Amino acid sequence: MEPEQNGSAIVRLDKVSRVYQQGKVEVKAVDDLSLIINKGEFTVISGPSGSGKTTTLNMIGALDIPNSGAVELEGRNLGTLSRTQLSELRRDRIGFVFQAYNLAPVLTAYENAEFVLALQGVPAARRRERTMKVLEEVGLKGLEDRRPDEMSGGQQQRVAIARAICPRPAIVLADEPTANVDSHTAESILTLMQQLNQTDGVTFLFSTHDPQVMERARRIITMRDGKVFDDTTKSA
Repeated sequence: MEPEQNGSAIVRLDKVSRVYQQGKVEVKAVDDLSLIINKGEFTVISGPSGSGKTTTLNMIGALDIPNSGAVELEGRNLGTLSRTQLSELRRDRIGFVFQAYNLAPVLTAYENAEFVLALQGVPAARRRERTMKVLEEVGLKGLEDRRPDEMSGGQQQRVAIARAICPRPAIVLADEPTANVDSHTAESILTLMQQLNQTDGVTFLFSTHDPQVMERARRIITMRDGKVFDDTTKSA
């Protein structure tokens, strides 16, 4: 397990395993995994298809439940929380960026970006101020009234990033965020995420095998067969 720095761990996995049943065969997607992610990291979990990286991200995001071991977010053991508490945790403390964007097609860019704030009950004036500021930060000023089908893939991914960071989450989990965009757009999106990490202190954890993403990461955790094969932090 990576050493914790000054008690700043956001995520802690302690001997976590996740087994899936495929017909009569048990597949161990994650195998006795222990890991710490600290506040402010810009980190990649990499590895070949089937290595367990997406499953790990889903368990950290409370979208999946381990068969054994413990997953903690900001010191809270996810296994001890009720369904309602987990839902509130995902809403308030975790931002998600998916490769398929997962935007509501009938909502505008603005409405998609402010959606979580509305669920949180943030007053309308504060919602608008925060959402418009974030849309400008992600380069979508003037496009707030467009729906997803009126936007490019890169613009849709920027809306997804805006939606993820509007609620000021503790961590943003990004699963293959550059998979459906061209290399130029990917560079632009990664630059944006890096700026948010450096200027606003947003913690990013990626699941990817994209060399462009790994080049930007300060820490690369390589998984194979559900285990950590290598864990490297680049020198400054």
